[in-house]
Amino acid sequence: MNTEAFTKYESEVRSYCRHFPVVFKKAKDAFFIDENGEKYIDFFCGAGAENYGHNNDFIKERIIDYLSQDGIIHSLDLYTEAKREFIEFFETKVLQPRGLNYKIQFPGPTGTNAVESALKLARKVKQRRTVWAFMGAFHGMTLGALALTTDVASRGGAGVPLENVVHIPAPYMFPELDVIKYMQTLLDDDHSATEKPAALVVETVQAEGGIQVFSVEFLQDLRKFCDDNDILLIVDDVQVGCARTGTYFSFERAGIVPDMVALSKSIGGFGFPFALTLFKPELDIWSPGEHNGTFRGNQIAIVAAKAGLEYMLNEKVEEQVANKAIIEEKYIREEIIPLDSRLSYRGIGLVWGIDFEKIPDEKFCDKVQEICFENKLIIEAAGRKNAVIKTMPPLTISEKTLIDGLKILKKAIEEALKTLNN
Repeated sequence: MNTEAFTKYESEVRSYCRHFPVVFKKAKDAFFIDENGEKYIDFFCGAGAENYGHNNDFIKERIIDYLSQDGIIHSLDLYTEAKREFIEFFETKVLQPRGLNYKIQFPGPTGTNAVESALKLARKVKQRRTVWAFMGAFHGMTLGALALTTDVASRGGAGVPLENVVHIPAPYMFPELDVIKYMQTLLDDDHSATEKPAALVVETVQAEGGIQVFSVEFLQDLRKFCDDNDILLIVDDVQVGCARTGTYFSFERAGIVPDMVALSKSIGGFGFPFALTLFKPELDIWSPGEHNGTFRGNQIAIVAAKAGLEYMLNEKVEEQVANKAIIEEKYIREEIIPLDSRLSYRGIGLVWGIDFEKIPDEKFCDKVQEICFENKLIIEAAGRKNAVIKTMPPLTISEKTLIDGLKILKKAIEEALKTLNN
């Protein structure tokens, strides 16, 4: 395949293509197809942007119909019919049935911008500059969100100090540490040298952090801690929202209500750039235009997003995820983990990680990823030292294709273990 245009003219910042060095031409459901017609199972899912599968027919029909009628494509934040229909549907069919009362902000069309707008609003509301986040977090690549993010490689690209954020040990890092008590001590101790934050930002599942699932009890304690101390709780649901964990919002399993929620990726319905920042009505103290962007409220994405929500509800995608999660967890536990005593796994819904940290080869996960690709499975690595292989297929994947992909993964781990032993 001819990749000269990419290697000659595209910036060296490109990353995913280095792991999957073929030219792709088409995609459908849970498959990519390259220029030569070779078919690959997708366990990458656009980093969580294609929850409803590639070229979902139901959503595509709505998009084509909208385009055929010369629907508005770009309108900044003007009132449009498409936006009204989306807002009404999202409020009445998604938020209200879950007992959630949120105002909706349309920031720029990326997840990092949803986080940025939440940070700005939290600081404006509380009149405090500091924000807390957890070690292991990934919240975006623009400077405010990057200050929350903890991996060395991402932070190294900033070129300036990343300030006004205090990072708290994640609950899985030190099992003996009472993280809630630790945070309370930071607030109460007059020698902690720590300012009271405007907000605490959390992913209920740290995906890029290595599929670290925060417990229901911890999330509930976190909500109480924020209430007790007048701190806003912001949930970043950019990657693990939109039914990825088995409920539309990842925090539903804990029965908590965040003060703010950042959504992007699959809220775009069809892989279109789209983001939302949700917040309790009393927090809506923005001045007009105080946070904006040329492509906020992308109309095509709005149409696709509403269709995606309809599809999610009509097809009972949340139930599908819950059922497939049982299948995947069982396969990993019974077929993959017994391959080597040093392997471990964790996950929820349709996001699972197999941890190779105890394998004495820092490139082991890379080898597994390469062998998977050779056998037509696209899969990503995550976590500390990129030692966790992350399974993130479309939520609509068939049970057969899910198992087929897991079989390729098992074979890849077996082959990588043989090279290690040799």
